[in-house]
Amino acid sequence: MVYWLIFILAALCLLAALIPVLPLSHGLVRIFDFPRTQLLTLTLAVAVAMLLLLPLNATFALPGTMLLAAMVIQLIHIARFTAVWPRTVKTFRGAPSDAQTFKVLVSNVKQSNRDYDRLVREIRKYDPDLALFMEVDEDWLAGLKEALSQFADSVECPLDNSYGMALFSKLELRKTSVRFLLNEKIPSFDCTVALPNGETCRLITVHPEPPVPTDDTIGRDAEISLVGLDVRGTDIPVIVTGDLNDVAWSRTTRRFLRLSGLLDPREGRGQFNSFDARWFFLRWPLDHIFHSAHFQMVRMKRLAFVGSDHFPMFYELALLRRSADRKSESEDATGDDIEEARELIDTEKKRDRKPIGEDWEDG
Repeated sequence: MVYWLIFILAALCLLAALIPVLPLSHGLVRIFDFPRTQLLTLTLAVAVAMLLLLPLNATFALPGTMLLAAMVIQLIHIARFTAVWPRTVKTFRGAPSDAQTFKVLVSNVKQSNRDYDRLVREIRKYDPDLALFMEVDEDWLAGLKEALSQFADSVECPLDNSYGMALFSKLELRKTSVRFLLNEKIPSFDCTVALPNGETCRLITVHPEPPVPTDDTIGRDAEISLVGLDVRGTDIPVIVTGDLNDVAWSRTTRRFLRLSGLLDPREGRGQFNSFDARWFFLRWPLDHIFHSAHFQMVRMKRLAFVGSDHFPMFYELALLRRSADRKSESEDATGDDIEEARELIDTEKKRDRKPIGEDWEDG
């Protein structure tokens, strides 16, 4: 009886590790991307139970092999987001004259959350140069108005469907546009940010749909891919940030990095799990910042709980002055990457539908 219980648990652990490897854009598959750390912990617990409860004989081999395979698969995905992995993005340690630094705060406020003061305290404490808010409606903009009075420029698209977005900047914003890339109810921003030293960088902010077990993820995957193709091959400094509703190690995000040529500063630093802020045992990295090799990281931090299901994220970046320091460690996209991305985009462009979860924040 004990053997068969261990066997079934080992098989389930291996199955959970393998399911998201499938090249299927569906929530029932993609949601298994998210809890890889939790599933690795569960797999280790089953392995310990097996060692304690089963005799070390031939019957040990099959469940042991399945558990080992499950652990290896999970580690392949998450190891790069631990301190044992080399950092893709170096920490800036140069002199102030070597770079232009600026601070970015990114927060999914959760539309139904009305605890404005908690987020206001974080804004005032960390004093960002750029502040991006998602799931904002008119009430949220009013609630943050006083704290944002020092921000000279803004791009605002408040909505009551949980896809509202607002960007506030102490730096000059040029060529700002609100784009509805693949769905007329899901905005994204595209801006040129002018830095004090006269340099500029392109800033793209996104908040695609979340995956759900009952629907496909084509909309989310297509939007992320479209942004990747949009910035592919560009020579100017680029930042893409927002709540991507995807984890850093997923098939979709890894393809995005290959398509875009951008870098993930979490590699070698940690996961920086920003969701779910309410449940410590169910957390994974959903809020991201990706950037071109023009930047190095000064610091990054997950901020305090602000009443939302997401923790705010804080980044301080350095835009390097010397081209010799701008060495990209990104992987190049394959032909299959580009073909898959274009197929996803073409499929989504032909559909006319409501965004997933647009009524979740009602009331």
